[in-house]
Amino acid sequence: MATPADLVRPQIRELSAYPVPSSQGLVKLDAMENPYEWPASLQSAWAERLSRVAMNRYPDPQGTRLTLALRRVMQVPDAARLMLGNGSDELIQILLMAVAAPGRVIMAPEPGFVMYRMISRWLGLEFVGVPLNEDFSLDMPAMERALDTHQPAVVFLAYPNNPTGNRWSRQDVESLIARAPGLVVVDEAYGPFADDSFLADLDRYERLLVMRTVSKLGLAGLRLGYLCGPAPWMDELEKVRLPYNVNVLTQVAAEFALDHHEVLDEQAAAIRRDREVLHQSLESISGVKPFPSEANFVLFRVPRGKGRVVFEGIRDRGVLIKDLSGQGGLLADCLRVTVGTPAENQQFLEALKGALATA
Repeated sequence: MATPADLVRPQIRELSAYPVPSSQGLVKLDAMENPYEWPASLQSAWAERLSRVAMNRYPDPQGTRLTLALRRVMQVPDAARLMLGNGSDELIQILLMAVAAPGRVIMAPEPGFVMYRMISRWLGLEFVGVPLNEDFSLDMPAMERALDTHQPAVVFLAYPNNPTGNRWSRQDVESLIARAPGLVVVDEAYGPFADDSFLADLDRYERLLVMRTVSKLGLAGLRLGYLCGPAPWMDELEKVRLPYNVNVLTQVAAEFALDHHEVLDEQAAAIRRDREVLHQSLESISGVKPFPSEANFVLFRVPRGKGRVVFEGIRDRGVLIKDLSGQGGLLADCLRVTVGTPAENQQFLEALKGALATA
């Protein structure tokens, strides 16, 4: 009788499942979620709209109405095709499944979004991570050498980057798009909090795709991502996308939210303002070094060797953030906090001060 060791590929068996810690009873500032709910009147209208959904029918396989709403609100260029996904994770998986072949290489700067590496390994692809500079900027000579040496099929560039929060030089990103031999995916998951986007540049490049999500806008529970790019590439990716991959409730709820996008825009603006206040507060705490951010979170470093104990001290005081210190390297002693409400941010700051005092 076969066992998992007999049938499951070695690349899978050597991995660990993606951990999601429990946040029960804690202020949740670990997952880059929007902390704000909708006004009561909007929630009522949303519930009424969902009550009219035909649950006995399959969803529109193309998400036609939702796609039109995304084009209108997000100003997707007319010439670009748009594909919906069950979150950005599924879109990354679709992309890599489409190009997967022996000897193919996937590349991204690191530290970066963990799913680029994980999904590559799931599919048996070689992943090349190119270390960032100490200030988390792109190491352009190293990136150029890696492009020329490995000839990657896909390069992922998170803009702004996760988990560091900074947005790289546009000139550097443009240089990499021009130099890369294969696809370049600019991942704009944190676009609502940043000062630049490549969405309007899609018609300038034949091998550029832009990936976005509505999760950070306040719709994380819907699990909706979208990918934009030239028709020849998108037509091929459509062959890999599973039919009905975005359920009817997600489609209707997201379309409703986009019809009221001014509420989401106001919340994003508030998060941006509160991010600056949070960053300044972190700068004022002795022993803490926050890094510049154009996302809805702030990465910061605590005194050497104290990362884990400070994280645990913050958690023990009722606030859950993200511990990145165990990854070492550029992230040694680094923690990441999502921008919450002003009250949540203040509770985090008090917890951080308390944790540092006893670390």
